[in-house]
Amino acid sequence: MTERAALLYLLRHSGRRWSAVAEEVEERGSALKVVHDGPRGQLDLLATDPTDQSLVAIEHEIAEWEQEGMRFVTLLDREYPGQLLLIHQRPPFLMWRGSSSDRDARGVAIVGTRKATPQGRERAEELAAGLARRGITVVSGLAAGIDTAAHLGALDAGGRTVAVIGTGLRRCYPQENAELQGRIAAEGMVISQFLPDAPPTRTSFPMRNAVMSGYAAATVVVEANWKSGARMQARLALEHGRHVFLLESLLELDWAQDYARRPGATVVRDVDDLVQQLEAITAPRDELVWA
Repeated sequence: MTERAALLYLLRHSGRRWSAVAEEVEERGSALKVVHDGPRGQLDLLATDPTDQSLVAIEHEIAEWEQEGMRFVTLLDREYPGQLLLIHQRPPFLMWRGSSSDRDARGVAIVGTRKATPQGRERAEELAAGLARRGITVVSGLAAGIDTAAHLGALDAGGRTVAVIGTGLRRCYPQENAELQGRIAAEGMVISQFLPDAPPTRTSFPMRNAVMSGYAAATVVVEANWKSGARMQARLALEHGRHVFLLESLLELDWAQDYARRPGATVVRDVDDLVQQLEAITAPRDELVWA
């Protein structure tokens, strides 16, 4: 618990970017060591015993979160998802409600526009249900439109779904998905890279997309325009070495035609086509993650 408190202390009080803190803590293998020795090129932050009151107070705060049903893990913890350690944008900590599962490393993110058409929502539900029935975790972002359809499709098929959200766990965005967020926490898992009361911001959702891309083995884009966060996630997934699947119906858009020509992207017609393609790409990555 003290290591976790030390990391949170650094994030709150060092005045450095979270990514820089995470990199140094990972390099040294201990947040406490960074607290007591001081970050590179800076004076000591704390020249006191590890039982310093500041750390004790944070330990109590973390314990209260966990009593509330929220898990808090850092990138040095064994519980931190191994697949996220492979991406540059890995967050220094994660919080979640629900149950973690090793099989999520083989999961598939289904993403798309908030302003989905009825056909887009139907396709998302069908894809999610088909994956869920095959024991594949469905990952999405709890947004309106395609994300909501994907989560519901997986849950209604009796499968596992994971929501990666752009707020803290005590909040929900959009608010109308509060009941769905609770259901996912009860039957699957809701993940956040933010502290519990963090509100939605312009930067939190792109950060969420990066984590969602890294958490899943592949991303499927159902319906999205050029400015959509789903297109951004497709770009991030390719950067992360994750496969991107584009529904055939997307090819009327210029950006989708461009992405379809890139290495690591495949156009698919339906869930059977998607699963067949997945079987061809997941084995090498599984060996990388779990070696």
